[in-house]
Amino acid sequence: MTTLNIFCAGAAQAVVSQLAAKFQRESGNQIHAEYGAVGAMKARVTGGAPVDIVVLTAALVDELIAEGEVVRGSRVNLGRVGTGVAVRAGTPRPDVRNVEVLRANILAATRIVCPDPAVATAGKVVLHVLDQLGVAAEVTPRLQYFPNGYAAMANLAQSDGQLEMGITQVTEILANPGVTLVGPLPDAVQNMAVYSAGLAVRAAHPERSREFIRRLTGFNAQPVLSAAGFVVGG
Repeated sequence: MTTLNIFCAGAAQAVVSQLAAKFQRESGNQIHAEYGAVGAMKARVTGGAPVDIVVLTAALVDELIAEGEVVRGSRVNLGRVGTGVAVRAGTPRPDVRNVEVLRANILAATRIVCPDPAVATAGKVVLHVLDQLGVAAEVTPRLQYFPNGYAAMANLAQSDGQLEMGITQVTEILANPGVTLVGPLPDAVQNMAVYSAGLAVRAAHPERSREFIRRLTGFNAQPVLSAAGFVVGG
């Protein structure tokens, strides 16, 4: 029985896991997927770990192509993902519709959970937004970092603190029923990341891997991607 190894960004976990289950049922092949922050996943690839497919930011897939780790010409985009604000389900939702109210509500938060900027694109985005809002120095002591957005949202869901919020990619918020998406960041501070799939140079099963990439990025996948929080097309 064939097993495909996938290294996938947390932002695409909900989509990849759903389509992987369908692929396994229909093809009889198995999929072993590992999910995490994009930096950590790229490091696994460059470290020589067995991998057939990578699903990371387009920028990192291009880096892996340049480094000879992903087949040139194999990159296909899934869509774009924005950054959003979350609170624990059932708690009051702060207003985040414009920069001024977002700034005030971030300053009022007692704790802000987010991905670790050392390994996660979303974490770097959070720090950049805080700089743009002019609140980085004041808020940084209240930031709590996690390996990825999924872990940050799981922690927020289990917390009983008041006036806590999470900031990460929308797809990672929507995938956790214990938190509520308050809304995306305002356009003035929004950062849309493009996510892509690519075929690893060392793929043990290149044809089956290409088939899964087609399923992940093709027309039939668009409703799944949209429901998960991706912006597709356009």
